Amino acid sequence: MSLISAALPLVGVVVGAATSYLVSSANERTRWRRQQAVRWDERRLTAYAEYGHAVKALAHRYLRIAVFRGIATGSAALEPTDEVLAELGEAESHRSALSEGLWLLGDAATNTATVRVNHCLWHLEWLARGLIPADPGAWETAFAEYRTARQEYLELARASLGLPTGETRSDVVWPPPWRTPPDPAVRHPRP
Repeated sequence: MSLISAALPLVGVVVGAATSYLVSSANERTRWRRQQAVRWDERRLTAYAEYGHAVKALAHRYLRIAVFRGIATGSAALEPTDEVLAELGEAESHRSALSEGLWLLGDAATNTATVRVNHCLWHLEWLARGLIPADPGAWETAFAEYRTARQEYLELARASLGLPTGETRSDVVWPPPWRTPPDPAVRHPRP
């Protein structure tokens, strides 16, 4: 038996072991990358959703203050007492803290949309609190800009997560036809 024929099985075992090692390593790296992607996508989804909720809650509170001031119609009026303003300050601090997670996890387009939402939200705050001149037309324009900026943020957040983009809902007429301003002269009896 020649030396070559005796070495062939050994070479085959070495080549097989090396190939097996390389394939296993590649599979392990792929699985690790996939797990990391899922992990960061979950965190990104949580950050996007929590920030979106905080923004929506603040905008609703500003709307209620604007109703109190007579520059908007809508939900129950909210008087901007010292206590209410302190709560809004805490809610704004919470929104700001949530945005820090977005800077770490979000892509450039979504982070830019976040800045636009922040600017629109602050505009609503200034109008509602009377820090700048306000009338119903200014409020309506600012609120429409906020809704557009928030919708853009949501679309870019979806794209960042690899979700289908585009229409997530159809436009609905606002206010709905059944909603008319209440007549202050008509008193509704209490049950």
